[in-house]
Amino acid sequence: MTDPHGFLRIPRRPVPARPAALRLGDWREVYAGQALLPLVSEQADRCMDCGLPFCHHGCPLGNLIPEWNAYAAHGDWRAAAERLHATNNFPEFTGRLCPAPCEDACVLAINADPVTIKNVEQTIADQAWERGYAEPAPPGRLSGRTVAVIGSGPAGLAAAQQLTRAGHTVVVYERADRVGGLLRYGIPAFKMEKAHLERRIAQMRAEGTAFRTDTDVGGGVDAADLRRRHDAVVVAVGAGEPRELPVPGRELHGIHQAMDYLTGANRVGEGDVEAPAVTAEGAHVVIVGGGDTGSDCLGTALRQGATSVVQLDIRPEPGPGRPDAEPWPLVHPQVYRISHAHEEARGRHGTDPRVFASATLRFEGDAAGRVRALHLSEVEPAARRPLAGTERVIEAGLVLLALGFSGPERAGGLGEQLGLSRDERGNFARDAGFAALGTPPARTDGVFVAGDAGRGQSLVVWAIAEGRSAAAAVDRYLTGRTQLPAPIAPHDRPLST
Repeated sequence: MTDPHGFLRIPRRPVPARPAALRLGDWREVYAGQALLPLVSEQADRCMDCGLPFCHHGCPLGNLIPEWNAYAAHGDWRAAAERLHATNNFPEFTGRLCPAPCEDACVLAINADPVTIKNVEQTIADQAWERGYAEPAPPGRLSGRTVAVIGSGPAGLAAAQQLTRAGHTVVVYERADRVGGLLRYGIPAFKMEKAHLERRIAQMRAEGTAFRTDTDVGGGVDAADLRRRHDAVVVAVGAGEPRELPVPGRELHGIHQAMDYLTGANRVGEGDVEAPAVTAEGAHVVIVGGGDTGSDCLGTALRQGATSVVQLDIRPEPGPGRPDAEPWPLVHPQVYRISHAHEEARGRHGTDPRVFASATLRFEGDAAGRVRALHLSEVEPAARRPLAGTERVIEAGLVLLALGFSGPERAGGLGEQLGLSRDERGNFARDAGFAALGTPPARTDGVFVAGDAGRGQSLVVWAIAEGRSAAAAVDRYLTGRTQLPAPIAPHDRPLST
């Protein structure tokens, strides 16, 4: 067990990031080389091993956090890795990318600083690889059943690994030229270096999962024919339909969707091109959107050498503590947070790049049809309507739209070829067992929907949890029973949304 007095005598000390000025000079991870085992073990010792650990509720995967905290506190990295992998296929992903709702649900967070759960998770995962504890786990026998997984993001990869380990023959179909989905082309390397992804893919190949890249199911490959050739299909194509900004001047050159911009930057890192088609170098950049994707754009623009960067957020600036309407243990409350990109911007330009409670009114262009300015105004906190008399203009040579996504892409024939219907939020509809619903709503035999494609835009930890649960549903469909864990139901939501 952990030290019963650890939370009283040990203050919270997160693993330190590399200095902002240093990391802006490269694309390496913010924490590259910063895993300090004695520090992490000491921090794990702050865990109270609560009788009712609310961190379980905060984590969609139901991670056994007190258990692996105890092992990490004593430096037993093999046992810690075993307990961590019992509920999470890819803890090195979540340890780097998840916003750690488990920490907000930590009992210590009632009136103190929570355990550094995210740091502990990442360290355990990394130690598992370094010490050889993450060996491939191929099945003992094959079932004779085949499953097609469409999409190789975290939901698709989790579903594929679970089903392969259950003995089914799994093929993952990916439209892009490399496996990984948004993990590959949407997440900048300074948040997660691609070596972590490559390592997992190699493990999955060794277990028997097959991958087919450059395969556009619904486009060049008929989805209905794919369904006929497999015993089951898992649709895990994500929510790639970007939200638009329908204001005057949107057609001007120099205004781009955030994901197009991030993909271009990541392709430079992959060695495909020497320079991206769209770069922030020497530009006055405005990012419209205050979420994680906007923060990724900010860090990317700073590394590309932007002259200035402003990030617009329509939401009011949150306070430093939990709002009264979001008492503990509500997950991930709306509080003022500073990402590493915001910290880097402060270091370079001296101020927080965010402008809260602001809305874009229109864009202004030059004679060549290129954007040169953005008109914005303050907004009413509740209705989020522009406030008269507050309009102002900021210079903008590159505008990045990071407004989120509204379900799976409408283009292409995937949904139509599989007979999928959409719910009121624009996602592929499904029943309580992850089975896809057709039009009119009826169970589409053998087709299942996992991840953002059915849930809507969400977190990587939710995608992995959905992939695991969908795999259990597929295994039950194929064999009549399953021993695969199903951490969530498809319509589960955190207490705060």
